Amino acid sequence: MKIELAKEIKIPSAALGLSTIQKSNDLLVSCFDGSVLKLNPVTESWGSIAKHSSYASGVGSCLHGKLAVSAGYDGIIQWHDLQIGKTISVEKIHDFWSWQMKVSPNTEWVASVTGQYKCGGYKYEPAPEKEPSIKVFDAKTQKLAHSFPHLPPVLSVGFSPDSRHLAAANMMGDIKIWNIESGKCIREWNTPDFTSWGIIKSHHYIGGIFDLSFSPDSNRLITCGMGPMRDPMAGNGKQTWQEFDWSNDKPVKTHEIEDSERGRGLMETLCFHPAGKAFCTAGRMAQGNWNTALCSSETGNLIQGIDNKTRITRSSFSPDGKQLILAGAKSQGSPKKGKWSEFGRVLIYDVNDA
Repeated sequence: MKIELAKEIKIPSAALGLSTIQKSNDLLVSCFDGSVLKLNPVTESWGSIAKHSSYASGVGSCLHGKLAVSAGYDGIIQWHDLQIGKTISVEKIHDFWSWQMKVSPNTEWVASVTGQYKCGGYKYEPAPEKEPSIKVFDAKTQKLAHSFPHLPPVLSVGFSPDSRHLAAANMMGDIKIWNIESGKCIREWNTPDFTSWGIIKSHHYIGGIFDLSFSPDSNRLITCGMGPMRDPMAGNGKQTWQEFDWSNDKPVKTHEIEDSERGRGLMETLCFHPAGKAFCTAGRMAQGNWNTALCSSETGNLIQGIDNKTRITRSSFSPDGKQLILAGAKSQGSPKKGKWSEFGRVLIYDVNDA
């Protein structure tokens, strides 16, 4: 399996969230400036369907393409009817940011995660959990269905392919999995390899699990982020991902990135190919050969690594697996004649499955 860049689309602001739309070729993109865009990748045109007062951190398609949902650093979730082009609900759901938001594969559930961390102490001091760190909404009613506790801040969340389970992970590498129907936490474990205590320039914890994804058979969970570092301000820890088999009572680490294959930088997103043969992880590179990697699902070995000179924040394969879609940003640069350049990017790669 190989990927080849087919199209690079410029958008006004950095992309933070990305979603395909069921029964449509269009994409949803949420942005640094708070805007939520509906993008036509063929004509490279877009229109704004919503606006948050701060970063729009996540976006998704619900009810088989009938609705779009977005969440942001304003702690607000917005629901948009794509058929009539109208926002139908706006609700404050978090006292703090929505770090990440995901829609279940059956398009019926929406999960958002939040939480704060107090910097400066010589021990981990999360802000008190004034509200549940994980909230799950029923897309049919747009109402809260479940609230789950976790040690804040919770940075990443994801649904299993059968939409029966929800996983979430935090800054300290704590991972939990819930059965959505029963609301019970059925697995809980920790991996220490994504978190650092800085001793140069700034004394505080940094890192965490920035994204996670279930394998197509739902039995494995892959996590990504950045490995240990001494200087939190430099952000130059090693590119890191780990795979866990959670099908048994005690989850076991089965694969992780080979030290010889990684450089330095933050892996912010990952996704599985629909056929399950490979997964993609991507982010920003401080040093090395790639910021986007295609890896074997069976062995974890690097299949292809590329440096697209873009900070990638979200990734998704098309439902048919023929394309890999990446969203992020180039360097913003300086304004010219009082105007900023279009520094957001959506990159579309053709997937050769030979």
